Amino acid sequence: MERARRLENLTSAIFAEIDLLKAKVAKTGKEIINLGIGSPDQPPAKHVQEALLKGVQNLNNYGYPTSRGLSLLRETITHWYKKRFGVSLDPEKETLVLMGSQDGLGHLPLGYLDEGDIALVPDPGYPVYAAGVRLAGGKIYPMPLLKENAFLPDLQAIPEEVARQAKMMILNYPNNPVAAVANYDFFRSVVEFAKKYDILVCHDVAYSELAFDGYKPMSFLEIPGAKDIGVEFHSVSKTYNMAGCRLGFVVGNAEAIDTLACIKSNIDYGVFLPVQEAGIAALTGPQDIVRQNVENYRRRRDLLIEGLAKIGWYVDKPLATMFVWASLPADYTSSVQFARQLLEKTGVVVVPGIAFGGQGEGYVRIALVQEEEIIAKAVQLIGENFKF
Repeated sequence: MERARRLENLTSAIFAEIDLLKAKVAKTGKEIINLGIGSPDQPPAKHVQEALLKGVQNLNNYGYPTSRGLSLLRETITHWYKKRFGVSLDPEKETLVLMGSQDGLGHLPLGYLDEGDIALVPDPGYPVYAAGVRLAGGKIYPMPLLKENAFLPDLQAIPEEVARQAKMMILNYPNNPVAAVANYDFFRSVVEFAKKYDILVCHDVAYSELAFDGYKPMSFLEIPGAKDIGVEFHSVSKTYNMAGCRLGFVVGNAEAIDTLACIKSNIDYGVFLPVQEAGIAALTGPQDIVRQNVENYRRRRDLLIEGLAKIGWYVDKPLATMFVWASLPADYTSSVQFARQLLEKTGVVVVPGIAFGGQGEGYVRIALVQEEEIIAKAVQLIGENFKF
C-alpha cells in the first residue's frame, strides 16, 4: 500500500526529531520544561466552562449541527467584530464557524487551487499554510519575512509573472512564529496588490487579542475594499484558553466563505453544539480572562527576555502573540543544533526556526506557556549551561 506523494512534505522531520529527543532526555530523569508547543496553559473562564457543561447535559445537542454553525454564534461573531474592529458583516453570508482556524486555513486552498496553481506563502510561516497548499496540489511561492523588513513580505519583490499567476496569498499578523505586527499602510498595500492581480487574501488573525504595551492589532478587513478580495480567520483557542475545544471562524468575502462552506459540507458536519455554545459564552461574557491572559504573557515575556539579557543572550521584545522569536547566540548557526543542545543540557524545549521554513534558520521560537517560576528556572538552567 503506497502512500500518496502529496504526504511526503507534510510532517516535519524536525518536529519529529525534537519529540524523540525530548522523550529520550525525559528517560534520563531530567525535568522537561516545554516552551515548544503554543498551547495555553490556563483553563477557560468559569462561565465558559459552565456553558460547555450545560451544553453537554442538554440531550438535544447530540444530533448533527448545521454545517455553517449556529445562527446565534454567527450573529455573536458579527457583533464582536463590529465592536472590536468596526467591521460590519452579514452573519448569513460572511461568517462561517470552523473546527478551529486551522480547519479553514487547511481546507480553503482546495476551493481555489488546481494542480500547479501558485499560492504566496510566508516564510517562515505556520506549517498549515504550506500544508493546505500542498494538499490541494498547489505550488508554493515563498514570501521571505526578514528582520530588515520588520518581518513583512516585500510585495514589490514578487516577480510580475508570479503575481499574475498567483491565486492566493496567506498572511498572519500578529505573526506566528516571528511575533511581528503589521499596520494600516501595509494592509492597504496588500489590498491594492491583491486587486491588481486578482488574488484571494487569507489573513490569519488568531493573536489579535494577545498584545502588549498599549498596542492594539487591527483587522485586515478594516481596509476599504478588503472584503472584495479577502477573508480573515479567527480562533477562540488562544484568546479564551480553549485550544482543545477546536472552535474558530472565518469572516469576509461571501464567495470565499461559500466556497469553504461547500468543501466542509462534503467532509464534516460542523462543530459539536456544546462547544459552539461555550464560544458564545466566551465572546459575550465577561472579558476578564482576556485581560488576565495578556498580563500573564506580558509578565512572562519580560521575565524571559530580561533574564536572558542578564546572561548575555539578547532577544527582541514582541508587541503581541504568546511567542518570542529569538535569534541564535553568536556562536551558533544551526537552529536545530542549538535546540538539540538546549534540550540535552537543560531540558528546555524550543522549536528550531528552520521548522517553519528556510528563512527561519538562525532563530528559535519560544512559547510563553509556563508559569513565571518555571520560565525563571529555564533561564537559570540556560545561564548555567551556556556561555554567551
